[in-house]
Amino acid sequence: MIKVRINDETISAKLKFRIRLDFRAEEKSGRFFFGGKTSEAMAEAAREQQMGLLKHVPLQGISFDDFDAGMDIYLVKEEVHRRRQEVAYAPLLITFKADHVEDVFPLLFRPEFKKIEVLGPENISLERLELERLLYSFSKNFQQEIGKIEL
Repeated sequence: MIKVRINDETISAKLKFRIRLDFRAEEKSGRFFFGGKTSEAMAEAAREQQMGLLKHVPLQGISFDDFDAGMDIYLVKEEVHRRRQEVAYAPLLITFKADHVEDVFPLLFRPEFKKIEVLGPENISLERLELERLLYSFSKNFQQEIGKIEL
């Protein structure tokens, strides 16, 4: 919880965010002429699967308010292994509340992360100990992500 000051009154409140995750998918060819899936269908399936995981697997300090999968899937031409192919991205907007800023890091370090918007409170002030905890948590999470990449 953070402390929010409204006029002369101080109350405890949660931080409110909206983030955008774009799930990437490539076309999957089937055996022979059957069973292939388009990149759009694969991206839609990835978005639905990840949305289900986020809804049902709790993250410490985070409570999800809304999942918006209404944005259109878009295609991008990318060069993969010296050949150009269309890759589909399925955006997902997630609105949630967090107890602390560092509780948001697991979502920010995801490869699908594209954008974050702070919905509330309007102003935030950090005390020295809170800033130290935030920087320590950021460093620890960053090192863990770098360790995953090196493996």
